[in-house]
Amino acid sequence: MKKDIDFQPATGVKLAIAKEETATGTVWSVYIINLNLIELKNVMITSRGYGEINGEVKKTSTLRHMLEELAEQAVAKVEPIDPAVFVLTNEFWVSYYIMDQIFDKKFIFTPGSLDAGSIQMIPEIGLEGVLHS
Repeated sequence: MKKDIDFQPATGVKLAIAKEETATGTVWSVYIINLNLIELKNVMITSRGYGEINGEVKKTSTLRHMLEELAEQAVAKVEPIDPAVFVLTNEFWVSYYIMDQIFDKKFIFTPGSLDAGSIQMIPEIGLEGVLHS
C-alpha cells in the first residue's frame, strides 16, 4: 500500500520547461535535471494539465514516462509540451530510487509562470525557459 511506503522528499532534482529554436520553428520541451552526485534509478514522471480556458474547465491527458536510469549530474528530455497548455496548471510528479530508498516530488507550473517575463537561461541545459526546483 502506498501509505506504507516511506517516501523521502526529492533533493537535487529540478524540472525545466525550455524552448529550442529549430529549422521548423520553436519547440518547447520538459527536461529533468539530476544535480546529485549519484545516479537515479527507475525514474517515473507523470504529467497532466488542468484549469480553465475562457471559463470552460479543461484537462489534458495524463502522460507517464519511465527512465530506467538518470546518471549523476545528467539531463534528460522528458516530453514535448504545447505552449497552448501554458494557460493551465501543469503538474509533474517525479518519483525515483537512490539505492533502496524511494523519493518523490511534485512540480507545479501555475498559469502565467511560463510568461515571457519568467524566461531565463538555464545553464544545465543551455536553453531558455523556466526552471522549477
